[in-house]
Amino acid sequence: MKKQLKGLVNSISYHVVLISISIFFMLPFYIMVVTSFKTQAECFVYPIKWLPDQWNLKAYYDIFKVIPFGKYFINTVFITGANVIGVVLTCPLAAYSLARLEWKGRDLLFFLTIAVMMIPYQVIMIPIFILFSKLKLVGTYWPLIIPQYLGVPFFIFLLRQFFKGLPKDLEDAARIDGCSEFSIYSKVFLPLCRPAILTVAIFQLLNSWNDFTGPLIYLTKAKMYTLQIGLQQFKSVHITNWPPMMAASVLISLPIIILFFIAQKQFIEGVTFTGIKG
Repeated sequence: MKKQLKGLVNSISYHVVLISISIFFMLPFYIMVVTSFKTQAECFVYPIKWLPDQWNLKAYYDIFKVIPFGKYFINTVFITGANVIGVVLTCPLAAYSLARLEWKGRDLLFFLTIAVMMIPYQVIMIPIFILFSKLKLVGTYWPLIIPQYLGVPFFIFLLRQFFKGLPKDLEDAARIDGCSEFSIYSKVFLPLCRPAILTVAIFQLLNSWNDFTGPLIYLTKAKMYTLQIGLQQFKSVHITNWPPMMAASVLISLPIIILFFIAQKQFIEGVTFTGIKG
């Protein structure tokens, strides 16, 4: 009886702590949503109003007056989709080669891949810009897309850990059946790697969807801007129009939140598997 009571108390305490932490992390999102329904004057009332006096959708209508939201949304979807396709095509290939194939210089290349992960983007930002400038690609979407087709070190490392954890018997059995190396990769290992690939795709989707620095540096025409750049247009020198800005933030966040709830099981499974194998 005492053990059952102790277990019940521990369970309740555990859930209370988790719920408290969840509320803490949900608070900024709640403020963002509520602010999107307020007027500009209500945003500066003290003490803070946790609910608006009158719920209105004016801020959501104003979004489309301030920026071409639909155009920016399409631009963001295009860049994000191209980047996700890039990492899904190239990173598993590189990871499979580093995990399952024996070739000279493999370990050195993997060491360099890990070393590149330690370099902050700010260090290589200017050299990369100069490179794309000399290639006359500044002002196009290519500088935002091409790097993902050359392999992302973190994703290669993540997938390599997954590939290394798969049993060698599968590879040997496929070779006995006469499969080529590419067939072993595409027909045996790639289907088993689906949770990890989905995890990589979600990570890249989040990175591309929320990227502000890249579009700010490389895009020079307003019609090519992404949603993150569009948010800046709600700011002026003297004032920020908070309700429309928060409304735009809600609409930008919504697709990511929906996607996570749809794919959360596979996402958590992929992170767990890549973390314990290898």
